[in-house]
Amino acid sequence: MTEPVKGKTPPVNEEKPKGLLGKLKDAADDKEEQIAILSTFVRLAVLVWAGGILTLAYVKLPEALKIPEQKLDPTFIASVFTGVLATFGVQAGGKKKGEGGGSANISKKDMEFLIAKAAETAPAQTIRIESGPVKIVPDSKKS
Repeated sequence: MTEPVKGKTPPVNEEKPKGLLGKLKDAADDKEEQIAILSTFVRLAVLVWAGGILTLAYVKLPEALKIPEQKLDPTFIASVFTGVLATFGVQAGGKKKGEGGGSANISKKDMEFLIAKAAETAPAQTIRIESGPVKIVPDSKKS
């Protein structure tokens, strides 16, 4: 057995505790993966911030907290919240894929039924035109 020499200590491999960025570098080898993970955390932080501000805009806090009521217009924060949700693939109130017709979730069969019922009860029909200019000409052959 060899005895350690006095005054010299064997080298010890002590690792310093790693921060969030150090752990991120270890978890993902590729720079693009690291940036994608970091951007996800930033988006989550903005989402939590916007959700908190929106909650504070609509909730009245107890008097014991001594936080004055904030009068703010939540429109901008709601748009930031919706935009960040969209980056995660969440859409609020959008059209479903493969669905025709209007923005209301009504099937074609239901729409035809509603039109038929409306024709029975009212002598007029409402038409919604979504394309360019339309010229309405009366029918001269009608007796």
